[in-house]
This record gives sequence, structure tokens and C-alpha cells, in this order.
Amino acid sequence: MGDPVRILTHPGGAHMDEFLACAVMTHFHPVEIVRAEPTPDDLDDPRVMVVDVGGAHEPNWGNFDHHQFPADSEPRCALSLVLEHFGLYEDAKRFCSWLEAVEWFDCRGPVDTAKHLGVDRDALHRLHSPVDVTLTRRFAASDIHRPGDSLWNVMQMIGEDLVTFVRGQRERLQFIADNASWWQLPTPEGERDVLFLPRTEPMPSEPSGGLERFIAESGKEQTTIAMVYPDRRGSGYGLSRFNDHPLMDFTQVEACDDVHFAHVRGFVAKTSSTDHARLQELLTLALRGA
Repeated sequence: MGDPVRILTHPGGAHMDEFLACAVMTHFHPVEIVRAEPTPDDLDDPRVMVVDVGGAHEPNWGNFDHHQFPADSEPRCALSLVLEHFGLYEDAKRFCSWLEAVEWFDCRGPVDTAKHLGVDRDALHRLHSPVDVTLTRRFAASDIHRPGDSLWNVMQMIGEDLVTFVRGQRERLQFIADNASWWQLPTPEGERDVLFLPRTEPMPSEPSGGLERFIAESGKEQTTIAMVYPDRRGSGYGLSRFNDHPLMDFTQVEACDDVHFAHVRGFVAKTSSTDHARLQELLTLALRGA
């Protein structure tokens, strides 16, 4: 079959679907991206990765189009097919909450997507990032993007980060499961849960990463009010309220000698303390109505 020699996607206007699909492709196959209509030879050549165009979903032949799927089928875009090909789709659905919106927007359009997400259509436009606009506009402006070109390099970085994140999240959740523990904190509304992650060596680069996902998958979203985790900028700990829980207000501990930062909005604080009893005391002091 041979190694891929190019990635091919459609010309004309560009969208985040094929942009991200091609970005993931460049992580695995660092070859040029051509924006043109595929020829029959392209579709029959497994060395040409045809993305979001061509009317065929044949991964073994390098063809990843979704436009031929029935209109009432579950929304799956070119990015979905590419992720599936590399064995990443199920984990991406689990860990990347934005993927559903990309699939729906590309397959069903803004009106149905807004209805599906339970938001006003105008909210989608308000959340539209100028970074996305520039990336897709620059992608559409050229018929070919080669390794070493500025945009191609950015696309490969995006693909690498996405693949690394998806693969790493499963390991991250297992790390949390192996090391974290649950604290029960008495509150005016009864006992509530706090997730505590101790300091380990080596310490993760993002100590708080994955904690909210872990809480959700532990089935404790309704009972958890806070998280305690190593402070990556110091030797102490960070204290955060979970899902902006109204019981917690860390401005109430900002005057404590061992608290060197408390956000004015009260959702996070940093302490130099490492003593478990003291950390639990700070959580109690931060309780509203205690």
C-alpha cells in the first residue's frame, strides 16, 4: 500500500470539521495538504488521504467523507471518521465535550445544533472564536499547505495536542483513581464530598487536570463541593469549588497567614499548608453560613 503521500480535502470555504480532521491526519502522516476536488485516481489510491469530500467512507482506501450518509443518521463528520480510523473516537467523545457540537454543526447546521444543545442560536455566534475564523480563512486561502509552512505547522501542533490529550486522559483518570481520596466535609446542608489529590513525585504538569471529569464519572457530581490538589507554582495546595458550588467562598480565608492567594470571585485559593487537618480546616472556614 505504501505510506500516504498527501492529504486531500475540498476547495472553497473551509470549516472546523475538515480543518481539524486534516490536523489530526498531519500528526500521523506529516505530508502536504492539497485543497482540490478528488479525481477517481485519488479515491482509488490508498496513499492519498481524501478528507470531507469524495462521497465515500472507505478507511482502508484512505477515504473519509460523510456527506453520503443518510440525512437522519447520527451526526458524524469527517473529524469523527478520522478519529475513528486511528482508534480515538470513543475516547474523544468521552473526553472532548466540544466534539458533539462540531459534529452537529457540520452535519445539521446552526438551527438544529442550537436546539440539540438547548441554547439560543445567537449563543453559538457569541461563542465563535476569532481564532477559528482566522485559521479556517487562512486554510481556505491556499490550495496547498506544505510541511514547514506556518499554517501547516500550526495544524500539526493542533493535531498533536488533540491526540496527546485524548490518549492521556484515560491514563490521567487512572492516575487520579490510584492516588486521590474522598474527604467528607460537614456543612450547613449536611455532609458533602471533597476530592483530595496528594502531591506525588513526579508531579503532573497540570495537577488539577481531569479532576472534574473524574468526579463526574464517579457519580458524585451532586454531592461534591470542592477539590484540593497540589499547587504547581508552590509547595502547598490549591483549593477550588466544584461546579461553582454556592457553599464555598474562598474569599473567607484570604486573611489566613497560610493563604497567599484567594480569587476575588471566591472560586479558588492557594495555601502553603500541606497538613491534611489544616486543609480541611480551611475548607470549613470557606463554607458560607458555617
